[in-house]
Amino acid sequence: MADRPAGAAGEGDNRPKLSLHVPEPKFRPGDAVDFSHLQIPEAGVQPRPDETCDPKDMRDLAFGLVRVLGEDNKAHGPWDPKLDPETLRRMLGHMAMTRAFDERMFRGQRQGKTSFYMKCTGEEATSVSASMALAADDMVFPSYRQQGILIQRGYPLIEMINQIYSNKGDKLKGRQLPIMYSSREHSFFTISGNLATQTPQAVGWAMASAAKGDSRIAATWVGEGSTAEGDFHSACLFATVYNAPVILNVVNNQWAISSFSGFAGGERTTFAARAIGYGLAGLRVDGNDALACYAAQKWAADRARANAGPTLIEFFTYRAEGHSTSDDPSGYRSAQERNEWPLGDPVTRLKDHLIAIGEWDEERQQKMDLEAAEYVKAVTKEAEANGILGHGLHHPFRTMFEDVFEELPWHLKEQSEQAIRERETKFPGGLKL
Repeated sequence: MADRPAGAAGEGDNRPKLSLHVPEPKFRPGDAVDFSHLQIPEAGVQPRPDETCDPKDMRDLAFGLVRVLGEDNKAHGPWDPKLDPETLRRMLGHMAMTRAFDERMFRGQRQGKTSFYMKCTGEEATSVSASMALAADDMVFPSYRQQGILIQRGYPLIEMINQIYSNKGDKLKGRQLPIMYSSREHSFFTISGNLATQTPQAVGWAMASAAKGDSRIAATWVGEGSTAEGDFHSACLFATVYNAPVILNVVNNQWAISSFSGFAGGERTTFAARAIGYGLAGLRVDGNDALACYAAQKWAADRARANAGPTLIEFFTYRAEGHSTSDDPSGYRSAQERNEWPLGDPVTRLKDHLIAIGEWDEERQQKMDLEAAEYVKAVTKEAEANGILGHGLHHPFRTMFEDVFEELPWHLKEQSEQAIRERETKFPGGLKL
């Protein structure tokens, strides 16, 4: 047997054995759920510092929880954005439309009309409310659960559905997975399935905007699981070193695909606390409080525009549905979690706030929900005329060689011609080339 290196533990060694810690969620399928371990402060108790403050002076805000809406459904404290009732109703309408859109597209996937879909149920405020605090031309770099941003910015639903179906009306020509939208006109950067790539892209875009002396800032969204990716940490470093006018939004919905937030470091500290080590401003926010989401994003946007630096915001929320239509959360978490989540539902909380201040009622809410569902249904029917999964109504085969080079190189011309010949041989006159 080979000699043991000096200092290595062996037989008769009295040093304690090392052990490895593997994170384990508190509740598994079938378990009773108790969220009493979460520290949920009262609404309105968190201080609101000046937007140009030194990050070290706001350290506690990375560990607390910025909240505006209280148990009485009223707005409290210095973070209250004091939005007028019409803006609040518009916000509620965007959230209702996002939820109706999710329901219809989820159903379409189950009917085989598309291969894949991802709902954002329970997280609508983190996209709709937060993006409403930005300028319409601020550049957003989303993850795959921010469909509410496009809906809030007025992107036509039919274009979203065409992309989901990858049909002949799809402006991306079937080159992206369903739900990975892109719209230059709406300052919405192409969604990527590769985790966290959007974070350094957002920082780089913001640096370029500053270098040009522009007035537009950037904001990006990433799930808490994706903060374990190296790209996220590179983004934090470049953002703080170059004082990039960017907002790094971390949506902590407690679960990555089927692993809980502890595997990304959530057991040890908050995700907002990662800002401290980089010298970033850090805020931890009630992600189911639409007013708090708006207020935090507005604070960070004003800070970026004042050249005071970037901000990392953790939206503390809960993924009510599965990760995607390919996921069954009942296999890894308790079914009670959704109902026991202490921060409630963002749509219900905003509705109840409007009712509490005398600007809404249940009848109007029912009407809004019905109109949203009917509108999405009608637009879906219109989009389905352009084709659905597997029905052959898609872009011509030759388009797969287009839109990359201004002038097609000789070798791609040869490949295109060969591919078209082979398809004509296999499907004579039967397929659109």
